[in-house]
Amino acid sequence: MYNETKPFVKWAGGKRQLLDKLIAHMPKKFERYYEPFIGGGALLFKIQPQKAVINDNNEQLLNTYRQIKNNNQNIIEQITALDSKPCDKERYLELRKRYNEKILSHQMDVECAALMIWINKHCFNGLYRVNSKGLFNVPYNNKKTGVSVDVKNIINIGKYLTEMDVEIRQGDFEDACDDVKAGDFVYFDSPYVPISNTANFTDYTKTGFSLDDHKRLARLFKKLTDNGVKVMLSNHDVPLVHQLYDGFKMEALNVRRSINSDASKRSGVELIITNY
Repeated sequence: MYNETKPFVKWAGGKRQLLDKLIAHMPKKFERYYEPFIGGGALLFKIQPQKAVINDNNEQLLNTYRQIKNNNQNIIEQITALDSKPCDKERYLELRKRYNEKILSHQMDVECAALMIWINKHCFNGLYRVNSKGLFNVPYNNKKTGVSVDVKNIINIGKYLTEMDVEIRQGDFEDACDDVKAGDFVYFDSPYVPISNTANFTDYTKTGFSLDDHKRLARLFKKLTDNGVKVMLSNHDVPLVHQLYDGFKMEALNVRRSINSDASKRSGVELIITNY
């Protein structure tokens, strides 16, 4: 086990507060760990499996994982340089524009990773949201000064990703599970089923996550079960989720969601679903 690591960005749906419960529900033994919706990676960084496959559909997020793995000192230097100047609204919008230029041109490099981490610390509520063109559009949070990078954490993450057998993939969750074998363990933390018709925040990427995607995920959950793979999934405690995963073990948990801008909507009930 490496020194304790934690997510390098705040991410909608992050699992920091549920870690103890998730770990308690994990199988005691497994071969390879798969997380097809890695997001901020809270569970990965907590358990630090020796063999892992992580995946997401967000190109910028996966680039940041790769750059931390391969160029973490360069990222630290670039974010430290960004922090050397006070941040006002004008500077934030200027750097957000630079970041979006990277997105448009698919320049997935160290600068793009550094900008992603820096912007996450200076955008409203640490929210990652893109518009229909895939461009980041979260406003400024009025944080003028402060440190945007935890140097020790970035170094420790880099060591873990480099020295352990961690494969970083980018693409659809089904493709990420193509080579899962019996005895492996898969944790699905997909964008959640909306609680109501208006609570439909799924824009982690410009494509979102549709009802058909949720049905496809449920079919994959059952396929992996039939193949002897241990699977755990978290989602909202809503009727559709009960319907999609009928017959599997479920535990309801009360949670708080700090990323919601409306304080009255920061509590709810989530399900942990397992096939073992």
